[in-house]
Order: sequence, then structure tokens, then C-alpha cells
Amino acid sequence: MERVAIVTGASRGIGRATAVRLARDFSGLALVARTREALEETAETVRAAGAEPLVRVHDLRQPDAAGAVVAATLQRFGQIDAVACIAGAVSPADLFALTDQQWDDGLALKFHSARRLTLAAWDALKATQGSVAIMSGTSACTPKASLAAVGTINAAILALAKAFADRGIEDGVQVNTILPGSVMTDRRLMMLQGYADSHGLSLDTAIDRGAAEVGIARYGQPEDVANAIAFLFSAESHWITGTAIRIDGGETKVL
Repeated sequence: MERVAIVTGASRGIGRATAVRLARDFSGLALVARTREALEETAETVRAAGAEPLVRVHDLRQPDAAGAVVAATLQRFGQIDAVACIAGAVSPADLFALTDQQWDDGLALKFHSARRLTLAAWDALKATQGSVAIMSGTSACTPKASLAAVGTINAAILALAKAFADRGIEDGVQVNTILPGSVMTDRRLMMLQGYADSHGLSLDTAIDRGAAEVGIARYGQPEDVANAIAFLFSAESHWITGTAIRIDGGETKVL
């Protein structure tokens, strides 16, 4: 059966892994990110896996980007069955160091881009009884001053997704959030390298110490999250909606 998905943040990390994983289940994938070269590399991998890629280079902080992505996807493929809102690196600065610009940038890239894209795709998703997965994070459950914007924006995304899921019950659109824990992306590796440098440690030692401090056996891989998103986009999971799914190796010690 022909199915089409939009994946944002598809040039690297969890977004790229999700695009590659979904290429096994979807016939067409609209791949969205700001960096063309990396996005083209993802597109080649998606094509090799059997799906047709559509490369869209957009800065999703811009208000008109979401509409442009949806319009291009419908023009190429004629339908939208799933949307994976993954783009959105938020500043990891301390609560008392964050500037208004950093708050605004994080909200624009992670919160508002997901909101706008889901709204723009909603009618198409209603037509296919489709699905949306919006990336949040475990910091929504355990906010800290040292990661104030990350936790706050992730928590806001939980509420946003709940609101979309509530409307989706009436409209036949499944909406869930994904809450990854400590996943070994390029960004996390860079943060661990900074920690290693500042504490006079080797990178391997910093990696081991970081995992031990948060209480996990290993860091997650982007593919761990991608597999969960693929499940949420499968027919077997379609009654799961309005749910926040933690993928964190047991890191989050809350109910």
C-alpha cells in the first residue's frame, strides 16, 4: 500500500535514523532540514531502502515553512499518512543564563514548528486517518534549572500533543509524543567531549561516567527511537493516541 510520511530534522541523529527506518514501511518520504548536503545523503539512503525521497531544505523557525513542506509533499505524492516532528535543538543553558533570544529560538524551532506542521498537514491526515509523532524528551518529566528551556519546551509539547490528540479522536488522527532519554547523537557526543575536556578525562571515561550518573546500562541509539516511531505509525498501534512514550533505558525514575 502506498503511504507517505514527512520527517523533520532528517539530516542527522534521530531524524535521519527515523527517515531510514520509515523507508521500509512508506513508499514516499518528505525529508526536511536546514542542511542540504546532509539531507541529500539521507535521501540516498532512503532511496536505497526502497522509498522515494523528497528533499525540502527549510528553516522550520520561519512561519511559512510548514505550509511549504505540506504543499510540496501533496504536490509530489498526493497524500500524507504520517508526520514525524523531530527537528528542534534547544539551548542547554542554565535558567539564569538563558536570553530571551534563546528562549524564542527554542520555541520557534521545536514547539512552533511542530504546531505549524501538524496544523498544516491536518486535513491531509484526516483524509488518510493518519498519525503524528512529536518529539519531546524526558526532561519534560524531570525539569532542572541547568536545562530550563529544554525541560520547559518539552513539557509544553506534551500539552500541545494532548490537545491535538483530543481533536484527533473526532477527526481520526492519531497523535503521540516521544520522550527520548540519553541518546548518543552527535550533539550529545559534543557535550560529552566538552565535559571530558573540562574535567581532564578521556572521552570514553566521560561516556561511561555519564551513563553511570543517570543510571542506565548504555546510551540509547537513534535507531532505538526510530523503531518506536515506526511502531506508532503502524496499523498495530493505531489505538494508541494522546500518549507520551518514554524511551530512556530506565533513566527516568518517575511514574
